[in-house]
Amino acid sequence: MTLTYLQFHLVFIVPTLLLLAVVARRRWRSTLLTPRLGWAGTALLVVVALVYTTPWDNYLITRGVWWYGEGRVVAIVWHAPLEEYLFMALQPVLVALWLALLPASFASTPERVGRPARAAGVGAGLTLGAVGVLLLAYEPTFYLGAIVAWAGPVLALQWGFGWPVLWALRRPVALAVLVPSAYLWAADRIAIELGVWVISERYTTGLTLVGLPVEEALFFLVTNLFVVQGLVLFGWVVRGRGTTAPEARSTPGPTAGRVRTARERRAGRNSPPRTRRA
Repeated sequence: MTLTYLQFHLVFIVPTLLLLAVVARRRWRSTLLTPRLGWAGTALLVVVALVYTTPWDNYLITRGVWWYGEGRVVAIVWHAPLEEYLFMALQPVLVALWLALLPASFASTPERVGRPARAAGVGAGLTLGAVGVLLLAYEPTFYLGAIVAWAGPVLALQWGFGWPVLWALRRPVALAVLVPSAYLWAADRIAIELGVWVISERYTTGLTLVGLPVEEALFFLVTNLFVVQGLVLFGWVVRGRGTTAPEARSTPGPTAGRVRTARERRAGRNSPPRTRRA
């Protein structure tokens, strides 16, 4: 059986995306984002994904980390197939639609994230990125290091901005990440088996997850994590959390009582006098 990259999209990506879109339109369960905000956030993430992933993806292709089967792609733009850019754009949409079907709310999330927590999140992401840079020094871990080093700055930004929010929503976040990841792992393995793309043995560890190179599994896990965390934090911000302290909204000012008293006095002066009943 022969499968082209475009046919891969038509078999595995487009039908699933359309099915999720139909279900989400009828049953948008997540309260993290309204449909309008959800689509706006997804569009923003698609742009970011294309801008941030394109140079990284093209560089790894030129290094020979992976390549594509003969006659499997429509056209090459820079060093990557046209279908590769299409995948970069469709994956965030697919994951966002799945997130929309999961019941979740910001009820249990903090309204603000302090500076120490932000610093810890940034530090964790940058440390992870540094580990990835170290892994680049060895050929068998080059692809693994490239993923981790590339992911580090994004995770530092997201975790630094609001890891306590993500932790409070860890269960829906995990479900939103793992289900699409498992689906894409299965599709990726089939594509590799059919020769749509070939992963270099030279730049990989040789470890597999149910027959799929661990590097490929990590890539989909990380990219789906980017999308879910980005959308959750986007919703957290646009709904007004993270900007106003709770006490600033709920605690009346020191002059509130005096203002009400003055209004009552003015109302009393302006009201007509009461008359006695006969």
